[in-house]
Amino acid sequence: MSRLPPLPEETLSTRQKEVYASIAAGPRGSVRGPFPAWIRSPELADHGQKLGAFVRYGTSFEPRLAELAILMCARFWTAQYEWYAHARMARQGGLSDAVIDAVAKRERPELADDEAAVHDFCQELHRDQNVSDATYQRVISLFGERGVVELIGISGYYTMVSMTLNVARIQIPETETPLEP
Repeated sequence: MSRLPPLPEETLSTRQKEVYASIAAGPRGSVRGPFPAWIRSPELADHGQKLGAFVRYGTSFEPRLAELAILMCARFWTAQYEWYAHARMARQGGLSDAVIDAVAKRERPELADDEAAVHDFCQELHRDQNVSDATYQRVISLFGERGVVELIGISGYYTMVSMTLNVARIQIPETETPLEP
């Protein structure tokens, strides 16, 4: 059972309704994931949805690579809902089932060079709270300083999302198989 379930629309304040409508009208098309929890703080929800729209849709990374970074975060946090939502998006973005399945099992998959750079950067950032010089240089050489900063941004934003989803206990559909701890 969710600790922070969606609030009935009639109980929302004017500001909450404004932010709710803005989220629903944006690129996501609905209010799901962390947003039903975040709407309790409409300012956080508003700023969060704007940052989320950028790191999800506006970075220099193609969907295959952005979704890999998101999956790395979801797996690190064992964020069930985040994994459920983004594994599908990763497939749609061109990430192979073999890569998705290996990340789910906490294994290092066979990766293209650009995928390996994103994978290793995100893995080190979450595991070590830093990245090695070699990993940093590989990301710089492929994606530049903008890519480094955007990978940090994706990882940071989806860490906040994962924390929210885990604390709020946002459930995946019963038909889905959860990640192993």
